[in-house]
Amino acid sequence: MAYLLQAEGLGKRAIAVDKLAGCGRDLLVIDYAYYGDAETRWTREELDRIRSGKPGRRVVAYSSIGEAGTYRFYWQKKWDADGDGKPDKQAPPWLMEANPDWPDNYKVRYWDPAWKKLVKGHLDQILIQGFDGIYLDLVDAFEHFEHDPDTKRWLDHRRNPESGNTYRQDMVAWVREIAEYGRTTRPGFLVIPQNGIQLLEDPDYLRTVDAVGVEDLFTRGNRVQRTKNTQYRVRFLTPALNANKPILVIEYSKKEPAVEHAIAQAKELGLGLLITDRPLKTLGRCPLR
Repeated sequence: MAYLLQAEGLGKRAIAVDKLAGCGRDLLVIDYAYYGDAETRWTREELDRIRSGKPGRRVVAYSSIGEAGTYRFYWQKKWDADGDGKPDKQAPPWLMEANPDWPDNYKVRYWDPAWKKLVKGHLDQILIQGFDGIYLDLVDAFEHFEHDPDTKRWLDHRRNPESGNTYRQDMVAWVREIAEYGRTTRPGFLVIPQNGIQLLEDPDYLRTVDAVGVEDLFTRGNRVQRTKNTQYRVRFLTPALNANKPILVIEYSKKEPAVEHAIAQAKELGLGLLITDRPLKTLGRCPLR
């Protein structure tokens, strides 16, 4: 696997295409465009060139379905003109406050039909370009809504008063909707969610996804994750492992002791492993290939 969202990190556009084509990975996750904007989106010919570098290779497009980014093609400055992280009156109803950890990203009501329509417009572009599937980020956005501000507690399966479902059910429905939409146009269209692994307990969700991406399973920065944290998360991965769904672990550690720990753990559990940079400007390395 390669996971690259800033292709300019590989060099000029033609060089980036050549490096992606020759990287030897079976699965490539890339942004839909070289610079991440509509003007530099990858052409079908470029994707074919990248795909041709290895028989059976699949190239999937990254898409955030649980937050909105100010750097994305759909963003309008009037939505937060003063940049204070709070939507202005001109903002759509689905837009919420900025993520304090990632100020250029704003929480969204991901169950809102208008937000879904916007994301599906992006999906239409991905399909036109010829991508083999979609890599869904911020699937774990439901966790934000499971925090009860009154009790200051996290409530699993907390109910969404706007939809009548739980926030998890709303995300499951959203991922399934994306999958059906993509596969109607392109049979075999891959759907790979990142994180939000609690949803794998839902049989319909498990049947819908083709693989699962997981960040920071064995390390946290340059440190080894606490054993109990890793064990807790691995428990949610068990249904996918039993169903023979590939698990793609992405670790960002730069320190060899933590990296070696991740390699040993991934090997023991039979998981795919990518060691890469958090800005996602390089191809990283897959030590278990």
